[in-house]
Amino acid sequence: MDSQGWDDRYAASELVWGTAPNQWVVRELTGSTPGRALDLATGEGRNAIWLATQGWEVTGLDFSAVALERAERLTAELPDEVADRLTWRHGDARTQEGPAGGYDLVLIAYLQLPAADRRAALHRAAEALAPGGTLLVVGHDLTNLTEGVGGPQDPAVLFTPEDVLADLAEYGLHTVRAERVHRTVGEPGHGGGLTSVAIDALVRLERGAE
Repeated sequence: MDSQGWDDRYAASELVWGTAPNQWVVRELTGSTPGRALDLATGEGRNAIWLATQGWEVTGLDFSAVALERAERLTAELPDEVADRLTWRHGDARTQEGPAGGYDLVLIAYLQLPAADRRAALHRAAEALAPGGTLLVVGHDLTNLTEGVGGPQDPAVLFTPEDVLADLAEYGLHTVRAERVHRTVGEPGHGGGLTSVAIDALVRLERGAE
């Protein structure tokens, strides 16, 4: 989906993803020492905003101007000390130019792209990572197509932890975690009373200190 397609999707509903941060982002990063963070494909900013509440100075980047307008509106409702830690940028995760080695944390959450585009975004993320920094990648796993619920139904935009590691092999990052994780979700069409499981890929990497 191109930027216009995402603009249309965000414009069609009040909040596509809600305001609560992703559970894996919370699990992995709660208690981390705050620094500078880059949230690639931030959408409406739910994870970036949560990071800012934890003390991080966060840049959220997305190629949907409509999503960023939503993020700005949510920011306006935050306490000043949190809002002041947030910067929103319009750009493409595959081609974004930022300070090399400028971020202590780079987050990519549910950026589902064909393999070549995913690799480009991951390379940009690795290049933005500071010495000692963390790269956290979360997304819909390929096995979710047949064993889970929800998410994209095009296998071309799904990936595995092994795919992420292969994409980033040349950067020499240390693997902290590379696994499939099960996320409990409500199953649509059943009155919200039933739950099922979605399967996500989660990869956490660290750049060595220099």
